[in-house]
Amino acid sequence: MSTPNATTVLITVTGEDKPGVTSVLFAALTRHGVDIVDVEQVVIRHRLVLGVLVATDRDPEHLQEAVEQAMATVGMAVEVEIGAEDASAELASTHVVVVLGQPVTARAFGVISRRLAEIDVNIDSIRRVADYPVTGLELEVSAAEVGDETDARLTTAMADVTAEAGVDVAVERAGLFRRAKRLVVFDVDSTLIQGEVIEMLAARAGCEDQVREVTERAMRGELDFAESLRQRCEVLAGLPATVLDEVAAELELTPGARTTIRTLRRLGFHTGVVSGGFTQIIDRLVDDLGLDFSAANELEVVDGKLTGRVLGEIVDRPGKAKALQRFAESFGVPRAQCVAVGDGANDIDMLAAAGLGVAFNAKPALREVADTALSYPFLDTVLFVLGVTRAEIEAADAEDGVLRRVPLED
Repeated sequence: MSTPNATTVLITVTGEDKPGVTSVLFAALTRHGVDIVDVEQVVIRHRLVLGVLVATDRDPEHLQEAVEQAMATVGMAVEVEIGAEDASAELASTHVVVVLGQPVTARAFGVISRRLAEIDVNIDSIRRVADYPVTGLELEVSAAEVGDETDARLTTAMADVTAEAGVDVAVERAGLFRRAKRLVVFDVDSTLIQGEVIEMLAARAGCEDQVREVTERAMRGELDFAESLRQRCEVLAGLPATVLDEVAAELELTPGARTTIRTLRRLGFHTGVVSGGFTQIIDRLVDDLGLDFSAANELEVVDGKLTGRVLGEIVDRPGKAKALQRFAESFGVPRAQCVAVGDGANDIDMLAAAGLGVAFNAKPALREVADTALSYPFLDTVLFVLGVTRAEIEAADAEDGVLRRVPLED
């Protein structure tokens, strides 16, 4: 511990990153018997910025001269500020703001930083969390106060700039609150997979357009989901049950879905689906991805044909929330540590029941109530919101021999 009369000195080293810079600097500091108060280092495109705040009860000018001479031997520039403020007593960042874009332009970042300043929120640090399939930047920020009102003000401010800046912006509390998530529930149609299963089935009956219209109205919240499902299923009556196998074989996962599930499982998350779709198809998806749980509707089959009816209680909007709560309880996970991802109005209650509700390429009715709205067609952007970086994902994939990047379309 430094003496009460110690002088603080901030040393900032910059230049081309190379081996030995840190050891040379700390050798010089060791000879002067300083105490380390704070250290921070960042490397951007092989350019090093290393900041060290020290406390010394010796001659600080002598220390400055020694540091400058030491850094000259390794070709680094150095700035020394004697009497620098000791920031060790400052409060930790209160929130994390994740910015996702394709790309993130200087204009977009300028809009975000200006809006944060207008609501008196300070940017403490910035790091890149992704360069593929989108650019992701994570900002640790500090608000004067922490609470529901601050959360709402910050979230509203960032939602307002999303359209103007042309990027997605997610806001979460910093610290343990963010890292405590343990269970993730996905909707299936137009979230975990591309398209709507009921429309794929209806195409076999020649009624795809009719069913699509009803689906769209239900997803916008204009129709009761349970009733709309019954109406859409009626047109399937008489189809052979083999169409379920055909449709299951045609399912296309949303880009990034396998990466997302694989990464969450590595991290120990419980993952599953709650769907207004059908168990005969969902169960195969669960097996394929190795999911932990699922809830969906069951189509009645009699004598090898679909009857057009749904068996049992329908998994509708309130049913989805109940299913999330049921699965959370079965794994002993508090709802505050649950994440729900969906796209339609029937996901509103489920997202509201979770600690973090993510609207993925969603209808306006869901975007308005979700904690975070993502608009890029890559499901792995959810990982960046949870604080997982692309580098961490790819390091694990490389170790398992499954690393690859699919070229993105222009």
